[in-house]
Amino acid sequence: MRSVGLAEAKAQLSALLDAVEMGEEVVITRRGQPVARLVRELPALAKDGALSWPERLRRFHGNQAPLAGNAVALVGELRRDRG
Repeated sequence: MRSVGLAEAKAQLSALLDAVEMGEEVVITRRGQPVARLVRELPALAKDGALSWPERLRRFHGNQAPLAGNAVALVGELRRDRG
């Protein structure tokens, strides 16, 4: 995540939007304090107004840190906890 001051954001808005479009997040600061965050716009809803399952999962998990380990180990751990 990149952090830029207000003056730089004004001067380089087009370049910042290009970076955001590529998936980068940009925090805009004023006097060193964060005041805004530029993030990529989520895709529009499907024609029928519902999101696809993959898109719903991406949105749900978008801000979560990746899991350590693999899916097989995670399922085994969940099964042990349940039993």
